[in-house]
Amino acid sequence: MSYGRLVSCVLLALCAACSDEPRATSSAPVDTVTIMTFNVENLFDTSDAPAKNDATYLPLAAKQNETHIAGCAGIEVEKWRDDCLYLDWNDDAVDYKLSVIAAAILQVDDGRGPDIVALQEIENRAILERLRLEYLEAADYGPSILIEGQDLRGIDVAFLSRLPLDGDATSHNIEFPAHPDRQADTRGILEATFELPDGGRLTGFAVHFPAPYHPIEMREAAYDFLLGLREALPDDRHVFAAGDFNTPRREMQDTPILDERVRPYWLIAHELGCGDCLGTNYWPAGDSWSFLDMILYARPRGENTTWRIRADSVRLANDAPEQTDANGRPRRFSRSPLAGVSDHWPLVLTLENFKNKNL
Repeated sequence: MSYGRLVSCVLLALCAACSDEPRATSSAPVDTVTIMTFNVENLFDTSDAPAKNDATYLPLAAKQNETHIAGCAGIEVEKWRDDCLYLDWNDDAVDYKLSVIAAAILQVDDGRGPDIVALQEIENRAILERLRLEYLEAADYGPSILIEGQDLRGIDVAFLSRLPLDGDATSHNIEFPAHPDRQADTRGILEATFELPDGGRLTGFAVHFPAPYHPIEMREAAYDFLLGLREALPDDRHVFAAGDFNTPRREMQDTPILDERVRPYWLIAHELGCGDCLGTNYWPAGDSWSFLDMILYARPRGENTTWRIRADSVRLANDAPEQTDANGRPRRFSRSPLAGVSDHWPLVLTLENFKNKNL
């Protein structure tokens, strides 16, 4: 058994023991669907993709040449420059990274993982298939859903799902009218429709909006673009959007971005439940927690939209041992020593079919 597979097995056993989340049996009721969003923080393979800026995520042995060193020297942020020069992203690092990501996912639903996982910061479909086939066998997910996008670093959004895919997935490049020059410095919105257990349709949008250092107008445009995609769907469609919306707490509090662009059209899962949750991401420089990661559920428009968020199901999935540091914050991945998982905690919820129930 490889080191990574051993780590995965140990972590899964610990997760099952330490979580007090009510567990479903392997024959989960057909009137529920679990959804998770998880920014896994830079899941890359060890190969160089010439068209992408992935030079940081190479084995140290491949970085000992003048071309690589000169390219890293131009990076302004010191940590990013040092990672480009010295991070040894080898097979051991990838093996460990895949193992702890899997442990974080499989802590949900009695070791089976959520029915649908929206993922961010995945380099390509090949590394996601490795995660699915080698580390998430217990989840029984179908083939990875990922469409290569235009992000300069080569990070994409994706879905893993046990629910059958209805038709082909589509990727939509977000339009930024006020900042067309920054089009390539972001990710598209991945749209996929799944078949619900009762035969209905659930359309999901996996998102990773422009980072907070970009102008707020870019995130406003992204929310507007997402709403346009939702409005194009039939009234009886169940719809969710999940991912890293990159809207920090200060922006939520100091601007009307959510009041104007989200709350009239979407239910925000962590506002329904997760009342004691501080957030999914902690920013040390500002000593601030934020729900950068959210799951939005479209307000029902048709009489047949009978699936709803069960409020008491909304929670952070942060019980896997490697996910939390000594200060009770997300423990980002570290190469030396191998530790941590991601600087984001996953958020998870359960949809329940309320058809024939008194609401």
